[in-house]
Amino acid sequence: MAHYPTTTEAAFFRAPVIPTTAVVPWAPLAGRILVCTIFILSGITKFADWQGTAAYMASKNMPLIPLLLPLAGIVEIAGGLSILLGCRARLAALLLFLYLIPTTFIFHNFWAQTGYEHMNQMHHFLKNLAIMGGLALMVGLGPGAISVDDWSTRRGRQSREMRI
Repeated sequence: MAHYPTTTEAAFFRAPVIPTTAVVPWAPLAGRILVCTIFILSGITKFADWQGTAAYMASKNMPLIPLLLPLAGIVEIAGGLSILLGCRARLAALLLFLYLIPTTFIFHNFWAQTGYEHMNQMHHFLKNLAIMGGLALMVGLGPGAISVDDWSTRRGRQSREMRI
């Protein structure tokens, strides 16, 4: 039988059910900051080192690099900022989750590597799976209380209540 803990530290750590984000409002914000950082920085790097990124994509036999490279940078930066702000965060998390599927298989194909590169690419592959897990949680649970999405939902609810 699950019970919901009070806000005391002792109850928090003994609780069989983790408290909701209403009890720990900063946790989803911290998670969003940590998850979005890799996307924003990777997107900026794609534009800052255009030639290097294009060469790496070419080494993986990527077609349409002049189209896919800017698209990848825009998806990463826009998705990362959306998650950071918690603005349409569920949609952004879903799009980044879907974006990571081919990205992970194309750029981190550890099964085709040997030696150190096998281990290195396997770590990157598993890192992407962990990021996808965080994105899946955000799709399911939303961005939390400290977010544009939550603010706009509360504001819309208040305006509807005022009309009644």
